Amino acid sequence: MTSADIAAAPNARRHPRRVPGEEGVWVFLFGDMTVFAILFGVYLYYRGAQPELFDASQVRLNQTFGVVNTLVLLTSSLLVVTAVRAVRRDATDLARKLLYGAMALGLVFVANKAIEYSQKISHDLVPTTNQFFMYFYVMTGLHLFHVVIGMALLWYAVTLTKRPTRSEREMGYLEGAGCFWHMVDLLWIVIFPLLYLVR
Repeated sequence: MTSADIAAAPNARRHPRRVPGEEGVWVFLFGDMTVFAILFGVYLYYRGAQPELFDASQVRLNQTFGVVNTLVLLTSSLLVVTAVRAVRRDATDLARKLLYGAMALGLVFVANKAIEYSQKISHDLVPTTNQFFMYFYVMTGLHLFHVVIGMALLWYAVTLTKRPTRSEREMGYLEGAGCFWHMVDLLWIVIFPLLYLVR
């Protein structure tokens, strides 16, 4: 093997760069993020109009829940991206374990949120308490709904890893499920400081 062959070998193994997932998935993701962006903008507008009310309400939140949920979702995103790479290398057994791990962390997020909601409700902090808590429940509730959808998509991705081979379209579905999960993570990274930290 000549030096030219050795130099060309790594390039021959590289896949052409492309956007992961199906095109329709990205239309949906950008649409979904646009809706959340509008919601974030409305929240910031009303926060600016009533800073004292929002500050006084914000201190009633337990930041530990937010920090734990952030770490949980960041870790789960790392597992998902590693799983997709494993599928591309045909390491489907490893990919399945990683996806199961990501779904388990998703369940931790859901359980954490349920505990936080129950604590708030037990202290009569409900959506009708004031505008801050209305936005708190709307934003975190919508996000929680997305987490549940994302877990269902990850479960579908697991079923795809059980097949001996995957078509290009099925690989696109698997990558799309991963992209949706990353969007869920990204949304929380915005929601957490908006609700728990920004003053």
